[in-house]
Amino acid sequence: MKARSDELQVFISVIECGSISAAAEQVGQTPSAISRTLSRLESKLDTTLINRTTRRMDLTEEGRFFFEKAKQILQQMDELEERLAVRHQTPSGRLRVNAASPFMLHAIVPYVGEFRARYPDITLELNTDDLLIDLLEQSTDVAIRIGVLADSTLHARLLGRSPLNILASPEYLRQHGTPRQVEELREHSLLGFTQPDHLNLWPLRHADGDRWQASPRVAASSGETLRQLALAGQGITCLSDFMTHQDIAQGRLVPLLVAANTGERQTINAVYYRNSQLALRIQCFLDFMQEKLACYAHGDS
Repeated sequence: MKARSDELQVFISVIECGSISAAAEQVGQTPSAISRTLSRLESKLDTTLINRTTRRMDLTEEGRFFFEKAKQILQQMDELEERLAVRHQTPSGRLRVNAASPFMLHAIVPYVGEFRARYPDITLELNTDDLLIDLLEQSTDVAIRIGVLADSTLHARLLGRSPLNILASPEYLRQHGTPRQVEELREHSLLGFTQPDHLNLWPLRHADGDRWQASPRVAASSGETLRQLALAGQGITCLSDFMTHQDIAQGRLVPLLVAANTGERQTINAVYYRNSQLALRIQCFLDFMQEKLACYAHGDS
């Protein structure tokens, strides 16, 4: 059996206080408990540390050696705890974040400067992947996922909800006209996703329901590719507001069929493996992103 830090502390207190009774008062134990701790410590070390008589206590040669080393060990433990406390209060270390390229470009990159200014000791590593990844395999701390989550082994934190809009460029509308009814979309060039299929179910009320199945003439795996195609006047698409709100505000893309839009919002979640205590650098990033995405969180529970 190995000596424990609390046993070292009792031994040092006895020597520094000069008696078992004084040490007992200092550490808040009974004299008998202190005596038992000393005996247990000597038994573990298989040596006598203190020669005890009714009138005095003297350290043995082994006791003097152990006393000095024990003080050094406890001091190092105190310093380690202090450093960990400071590290806990000041987030630091490498933070690996993974997200699909549209979210990375439009919802993370614009705020990197502010995040670094706020947390200068965090080293960011930003990776993009339009497909779901294995967090452990990719050594990822946090992944941003849009839409419904399926992996129950991950802990998720809702960062916000982003509206979906039906969009086209002014140039496309000048050349091909503006659809006034949902059914008129069949006459237009539609831009959609190669996968998953549900991304081509647009949130539009029509005669047969609240979601309209788009049949893309041009399909892409990335929302950013679809955005660029729409900006280039290649057709009508359905994209999330987090990546297009500036295009809409500056007139580069025009929302269509607004009255028929059901107001469906895509959930934006940060996912990470369940830990007993979330690392402070991860907690700070989640708080920061939730703050920046607050404009999408109206109506969240």
